[in-house]
Amino acid sequence: MKEWKLKKVIQILTACLVMIVVLNVSGISMKTIDINKKESKTNRRDSNLQMESETRETISRILNEQIQTEMPQIAITFDDGPSVCTPALLDGLKERGVKATFFLVGENVETYPDIVKRIYEEGHLIGNHTYHHVEITKLSDEEAMYEINKTDELIAAITGQRVQYIRPPFGVWQRELENHLDVLPVMWTVDPLDWTTENVDEVVNKVVSQAKENDIILLHDCYKSSVEAALRIVDLLKAEGFEFVTVDKLILE
Repeated sequence: MKEWKLKKVIQILTACLVMIVVLNVSGISMKTIDINKKESKTNRRDSNLQMESETRETISRILNEQIQTEMPQIAITFDDGPSVCTPALLDGLKERGVKATFFLVGENVETYPDIVKRIYEEGHLIGNHTYHHVEITKLSDEEAMYEINKTDELIAAITGQRVQYIRPPFGVWQRELENHLDVLPVMWTVDPLDWTTENVDEVVNKVVSQAKENDIILLHDCYKSSVEAALRIVDLLKAEGFEFVTVDKLILE
């Protein structure tokens, strides 16, 4: 983060220098035009002021666009939902203007279809987490495809969209399945093991101390403590300049 902030400072200083140079050149150019065309002092002053204003607006716009597009991106993801805790998480994410990725368990999709619908309608990305939350490599190919396809069908029935991403439970994947299924496995890079503790501070500190650009954070929206930790993590990382995106943005870009 320190390197990113230093880069922003350099960009801002560069933009300021460019502005000074452009304004000075503009002033010289206007004076030359004034001599050649014998403009009045009033017209010259008005023309200079207009050009200075337009130049400042242009540089300000370019600088803002650079800052917005070059913010370090990070993704926050949630496994094992939806659950009774998910609505509170969605409320918090909506208040903060943050989009997340939810890897849903098929059994829970059947139990909480309205929450699945809300996740989709509020612009979050939905992924597959199998129907029974089982370790794929312990199943036959047929059993594994059933776990994935059934969950996909349940989600599609609610959202109208097929699932493109899967997070295999326990992070164990069978690559041969990609020959039969049109899904892309998505793992993670930051895991605070939030399911092992209700200590919110511990979870927050683990994530914030490790987080860097293009990381994928793993949390679970089936624990109240994890939901509280997630929102604090979002606040802290946004304050450091991170932009939260769904995992497809990191993968595709």
